Amino acid sequence: MDHLIFLEEAWKEIEALVSGIKTMIIQGFDEINVPHRIITEGDVLYFAYNNGKDEIRARGVVDYVSYSHRLSTEESYEMIIRNQGRLMLPDELFYKWAGKKYLVLIGLKNIEAIGPFADHEIKRRQISA
Repeated sequence: MDHLIFLEEAWKEIEALVSGIKTMIIQGFDEINVPHRIITEGDVLYFAYNNGKDEIRARGVVDYVSYSHRLSTEESYEMIIRNQGRLMLPDELFYKWAGKKYLVLIGLKNIEAIGPFADHEIKRRQISA
């Protein structure tokens, strides 16, 4: 399955993924969301910045997924610290996710930039939530 992932441009996470500095992304929740466990190994993730430019910048293949059980604050911090070598979170993002009760860690491989081609433009009215 293909998934569209929006990241904040301020952290330059897409550039870090494409350069190989970062090979894992994270999502955190304080309660289990409906789409929990929807991403699986072998899925393709497409990345865009959540800044209104509506352009897919990169894609990668999921090679690892970890959905946590309900975590204590300490367990949440520990899980992120154990994976920081792949996450490469700056302090602000570390503290955004650390302490969340549920974490999803998604490891990626075959990450590649996608050029600014018209067929990769996001047409928001075609995306259903």
